[in-house]
Amino acid sequence: MHIGVIGTGYVGLVTGACFSEFGVNVTCVDRDEKKIRMLRRGNIPFYEPGLSEIVSRNLDQKRLAFSTKLKDAVRDALVVFIAVGTPPRGDGSADLEYVREVAEEIAGHIDSYKVVVTKSTVPVGTGRKIREWISKKIKKGVDFDVASNPEFLREGSAIEDFMRPDRVVIGAETPQAVAILKDLYRPLYLIETPVVITDIETAELIKYASNSFLATKISFINEIANLCDRVGADVHVVAKAMGLDRRIGPKFLHPGPGYGGSCFPKDTRALLHIARNEGVDLGVVRAAVEANERQRKISVEKLRGLVGSIRGKRIGIIGLSFKPNTNDIREAPSVYIIQELIKKGADVSAYDPVAVPWMKKVLPEVKYRKDPYAVAKGADAMVLVTEWNEFRNLDLARIKSLMRSPNFLDLRNVYEPEMMKRIGFNYDCVGRGVRE
Repeated sequence: MHIGVIGTGYVGLVTGACFSEFGVNVTCVDRDEKKIRMLRRGNIPFYEPGLSEIVSRNLDQKRLAFSTKLKDAVRDALVVFIAVGTPPRGDGSADLEYVREVAEEIAGHIDSYKVVVTKSTVPVGTGRKIREWISKKIKKGVDFDVASNPEFLREGSAIEDFMRPDRVVIGAETPQAVAILKDLYRPLYLIETPVVITDIETAELIKYASNSFLATKISFINEIANLCDRVGADVHVVAKAMGLDRRIGPKFLHPGPGYGGSCFPKDTRALLHIARNEGVDLGVVRAAVEANERQRKISVEKLRGLVGSIRGKRIGIIGLSFKPNTNDIREAPSVYIIQELIKKGADVSAYDPVAVPWMKKVLPEVKYRKDPYAVAKGADAMVLVTEWNEFRNLDLARIKSLMRSPNFLDLRNVYEPEMMKRIGFNYDCVGRGVRE
């Protein structure tokens, strides 16, 4: 089988590369000529563990190709995936302009039956719109199907998520489209991956509902953590006991400075917009969004509790990406925290294993250092924002000796409070009852 993937962002590139690893012939298309030149050399424009090796291997084996011409992806393909961006508008709704442009351009190159599949996260009803857009532009007498196949990739572990997913969701209108997409995912049948077959509207909603529920779990445990701080309880024990209940599960019950990234913030707001348009009040999702915004403010207040006035203080930040194993800083808690510290008159230095080049474009006024120890030098406080593995075993005595004042705010609860106090830190974390 030959497939085309339109868009070589995170979703499109991972999708194309992993399908080629399944033995499928894949052509990925993007308008960005510089990006396509990079990809043809096997260079990846973002950080995702394991992706570079898969791309290079399948380029060498001629199963994976890159082009700037959309017709190259459509001409020989039986299935064409739309994986372009759906950025949020000011009201929270998803902007479908790129999806519409791609759908209309695909229509101009369809001369035989194709299945056009949305991989992009799109509002309910987008499949119908894509059918309308293509129908207006396609040659008479040429048949096609539209389908929805939402992605559930976690940044930092996307390869594993694609190769060993919890489920595959296929929303389609005809048995033919369902059969083709099931055949495309046939390698996953060997590991007994559940395949959910449904209509397009349901498939589109599954993606938003899934991400909004996970975001709600994060916001819930953060609110419980804030209560733990007041009553002297330990949120880690609370979360562990909760997670042992199979109805709840342990995943996403990890307190911190709030969720970020390209999915949860965008998708929760988009779902709220969809619901408002339909006259439905999603109070739980709205509360999750509001709690997440509060959590970032609480993180700054925790730092103020350690150092007093922030003005004139040297603050070191370690961890900038919204989660480990990615360079993605979209909606990252670190961005909000640093911006607030700068507004309050702090002198901020920072380090991250991979995200610094991207953060420099957003916050050029920050002093970026080569490692955590350079960040600690002369600092009045250190703030651990993202739990990269290399931060889990820092030489804490050395960190303390380099600092001007030994204040340490651990927003991911990497370190044990009693140990930090023994070393001599004025220490605070999230939901462990360390400070009132």
